[in-house]
Amino acid sequence: RFGPSPRISPVVGAPTSMSRLWLGAVALAWLGSGHGKVTVHLVPHTHDDVGWLKTVDQYYAGLNKTIQKAYVKTILDTVIQALLANPERKFTYVEQAFFFRWWREQSHDMRRTVEGLVRSGQLSFTNGGWCMHDEAAPFYLDMVDQTTLGHRFLNETFGFAPKTGWQLDPFGHSSTQAALLSAEVGLVGLFFGRIDYQDLALRVRGKSAEFVWRASPSLGDGAQVFSGLTGSYAGNYGPPGGFNWDATGNDPPMQDDEYLGDYNVASRVEDFVNAALAQANHTRDETVMFTMGSDFQYENAQEYFSNMDKIIKHVNADGRVAAVYSTPELYVEAKAKAASSIAWPLKTDDFFPYADGPHQFWTGYFTSRPALKRYVRETSAFFQVMKQLRFFGLGRAAVAAPDPGLMQLFDAMGVAQHHDA
Repeated sequence: RFGPSPRISPVVGAPTSMSRLWLGAVALAWLGSGHGKVTVHLVPHTHDDVGWLKTVDQYYAGLNKTIQKAYVKTILDTVIQALLANPERKFTYVEQAFFFRWWREQSHDMRRTVEGLVRSGQLSFTNGGWCMHDEAAPFYLDMVDQTTLGHRFLNETFGFAPKTGWQLDPFGHSSTQAALLSAEVGLVGLFFGRIDYQDLALRVRGKSAEFVWRASPSLGDGAQVFSGLTGSYAGNYGPPGGFNWDATGNDPPMQDDEYLGDYNVASRVEDFVNAALAQANHTRDETVMFTMGSDFQYENAQEYFSNMDKIIKHVNADGRVAAVYSTPELYVEAKAKAASSIAWPLKTDDFFPYADGPHQFWTGYFTSRPALKRYVRETSAFFQVMKQLRFFGLGRAAVAAPDPGLMQLFDAMGVAQHHDA
């Protein structure tokens, strides 16, 4: 499509000596170019698949560890405690199928505590659907329904309405997502990690990793949304190389106690500054986002947050770049302040098909498992009929007092739209 191009892979592990030299050269070029100070928004998050190698409930309860070690209940437990330990910290959660399961177990006092964290902005929600739906196989009504289920839970529980989309992991991205399920539902930003490897390389080279997506020819700029790539524009949604401080990671932690051995503040700050300036070189202003988290991370949230506390403190003391805890919504607000002086690239079509390397197209799932796809379609038709009959019979009371059996189907249909379903 764009001609031969090397594969862009996620950066894994601490920077090597060669990568440090390259990043340092990029940083020197940036600092000598007359650009303003770069501000790094650290966005702590976890990507919790609503069913993948295990079932939803197995992921939530931490069962079947021989298949995959993942325990979502512990993630949410420890994140809340970490937020309470430091009012500067922030965390963004996505999948409401899991948060609903966690919420219904909490005591009255804990619920009031969490409500306070949401009001203060320490705990935020992005996307807000029951799951992170796929964008190729589902019917658009099912995408709307699963998003509605999650948004309704957040609204009824916290009076919260998500302002940003967070489609990090689906295998390609549709115009329907950008127009109908972003701009048309009031979202001001949309972020994702996976696009075709050649498109990714082209965008990185051309400072087009962040752009305006005007996906609907009929609605035009009335349904456009600011969009950006995650994972430091490396085709994923994790932190920059060397800064995975999850308990499952192997990257060097911050050691800022001068009375102990292996004091590493200077080298860790240098790595951070170089990564920030290199990423800023691929977009069009001085604000960048580090997505601090990945699949089922933060089972020990204090470990991750402790390292982020330290890097923010020491980077800001260094002064070459600024670092702050943030959320996707705050990041878009920062981008909006610079929008009047920047000509963002314009995207008007979709991001299909997705390939992460030469001859590696993720398109087989468009037609695989036809029996399951038909079952979902037929169940969806039945679900739409049941919703309409209840509304015709009960009016607004059908919304105020939902039927338990229908809600169980709502939950199951929401899970079935997940990108790994």
